[in-house]
Amino acid sequence: MQTKRMTFRSRWLPFLLIAPQLAITLIFFIWPAAQAIRQSFLREDPFGLSTRFVGLDNYTRLLDSPEYLESFRVTVIFSISTAALSMGLALLLAVAVDRVIRGNRIYTTLTIWPYAVAPAVAGVLWWFMFNPTIGILTYALKVMGIDWNDRLDGTHAMILVVIAASWKQISYNFLFFLAGLQSIPQSLREAAAIDGAGPVKRFFTVVFPLLSPTTFFLLVVNITYTMFDTFAVVDATTAGGPNRATNILVFKVYQDGFIGLNLGSSAAQSVILMGIVMLLTFVQFRWIERRVQY
Repeated sequence: MQTKRMTFRSRWLPFLLIAPQLAITLIFFIWPAAQAIRQSFLREDPFGLSTRFVGLDNYTRLLDSPEYLESFRVTVIFSISTAALSMGLALLLAVAVDRVIRGNRIYTTLTIWPYAVAPAVAGVLWWFMFNPTIGILTYALKVMGIDWNDRLDGTHAMILVVIAASWKQISYNFLFFLAGLQSIPQSLREAAAIDGAGPVKRFFTVVFPLLSPTTFFLLVVNITYTMFDTFAVVDATTAGGPNRATNILVFKVYQDGFIGLNLGSSAAQSVILMGIVMLLTFVQFRWIERRVQY
């Protein structure tokens, strides 16, 4: 099948059309990343009056720091839990809405509302509901015999930030899963039903394999989301506590850079975090994509 090539009368018009996107990429992505890499090899005083080149010293200090390694462990737990919870619930809701014949647009609209909420507002919302003193969910848990206190218990704090971050991301995952489900031909499901496959077997043998491109795309997006976009949620709910139990890598970058004014260490952490996300994305495309059926 041949594709029709677009031709332009002026040879400069294509470059002019992509110039705004190139400018945004250079100003907001390439330039800050280059500055972070440069600053990670420097040591500056808090007021920026003196700068000294220290080579890889900022990196070696980080890798020898038990606090940084603990933050790395916390980030792994947080990322896996948030991605699994948000994608699992989104898939469940998408399957439920896909089966609704009348009024599914109303359900879809109601489900995507949380995506319009700012991350900090979402964090404050869940902070109120799980507040040990006035939280309505804390009261419900107490009735069931669970003494909830995310300000003292690190496990409770981790559960709180995972729920808040997942709730914010469910809507995004839901839209993609629903679009993927509605693009699957109904004739395939009917053929499986005629062959005697029940709803559960039809889902795992017909529907879910055809959803694998959508699932793979969302896996990459959700891992990136947990690494970078969850700072406001953590800041509003637990502020990294108690006892650094929710001090994920992106929040530690903020604490060391803006609170501790250790700019070199903060820049080195940013570079490491960027490298981790690039490595995870490469691994996902190199090995997990092989199981995707396009």
